[in-house]
Amino acid sequence: MPAQNGPPLRRTPLYPLHQSLGARMVAFAGYEMPVQYPTGILAEHLHTRAQAGLFDVSHMGQALLAGADAAAALEKLVPGDIRGLGPQRMRYTLLLNEAGGILDDLMATRLGDRLFVVVNAATKDRDFAHLQAHLGPAVWIDRLDDRALLALQGPAAAAVLERLAKDIAQMRFMSAAETTLDGQRCLVTRSGYTGEDGFEISLPAAGAQALAERLLAEPEVKPIGLGARDSLRLEAGLCLYGHDIDETTTPIEADLAWTIGKRRREDGDFPGASIILRQLTDGPARKRVGIRPDGRAPAREGTPILALGGAEIGHVTSGGFGPSLEAPVAMGYVEMASAAEGTALTLAVRGTARPAHVVRLPFVPHRYHRAYPNQPPQAGESNTAEPAGGTRR
Repeated sequence: MPAQNGPPLRRTPLYPLHQSLGARMVAFAGYEMPVQYPTGILAEHLHTRAQAGLFDVSHMGQALLAGADAAAALEKLVPGDIRGLGPQRMRYTLLLNEAGGILDDLMATRLGDRLFVVVNAATKDRDFAHLQAHLGPAVWIDRLDDRALLALQGPAAAAVLERLAKDIAQMRFMSAAETTLDGQRCLVTRSGYTGEDGFEISLPAAGAQALAERLLAEPEVKPIGLGARDSLRLEAGLCLYGHDIDETTTPIEADLAWTIGKRRREDGDFPGASIILRQLTDGPARKRVGIRPDGRAPAREGTPILALGGAEIGHVTSGGFGPSLEAPVAMGYVEMASAAEGTALTLAVRGTARPAHVVRLPFVPHRYHRAYPNQPPQAGESNTAEPAGGTRR
């Protein structure tokens, strides 16, 4: 690793395993993390879509919110229906500021009278400080810094885990279970930030490498780095915090209106509610959309988006090559007049005007596990942009 300015980079419990597997390590969110393994990003991406990929997401922030009022207290800071969560059920939601901007996105899971939350690595210290300052004295935060987090994603993930824990394949999407995997007690959730079926496994740090090695011994499983994680979530049309969403974007602008529960809309008792509810009624000035360049040149983050007349109407927030499509894909914010599917755009890629058009997200269909595929998603589940517990950033 090259010399870094600032504090020394931290390492996850799987750092020795990454080294033994030949990973190329990079600085990410204050950690040394694997960006790819010797097979390369393209092969890792396609393997996850075809079989199962194992991701180290131990850098993310895990915590328990304890206290009888935990769900009600968290609801005051997010737009999701947390009080309505059933036992062992989980929900994607957003920490908001008073202007309706997104401080972070997170997962919340009900475990008895506690909530298990997972937040993004780069913002976890800020997030936990924000929660501690606003949850009130009846709720306390137990940071789980001594736990690792693994994500197993892909169509073979359920079959692989079933070999370690009977009936785990019967778990519902967006649910949790406490179980034993390879002799270790784990909290397993079923979700994912790749668009594929998958699981997140929270366990004591001391046992993480042994479990990872056990999973990698299965023929369907390969280690996957940050590079493929990013291309997988982009193809799935899922937001990356600090890029596609941040404190300057609202849930409505980000096309995340589905995260606002019906009761929460009626009560309007979450931060920034007046702004967000007005945008729900009147529409926002801009919106996150999917973009397909018409050629082969990818448009990276920051690329200006132009209307056909040449006026700048937005910019790309995530962009790159979509291995599953063998074509470039991008997401970005555009003025509402240019947000309709099929709208022709121009991308100023390194100073060269390139044609593109707005498309429906996701770029690759989601394949989350549905126990009852012909029924509509339940509250907190979405057919368009339902993300994953600990597999985000």
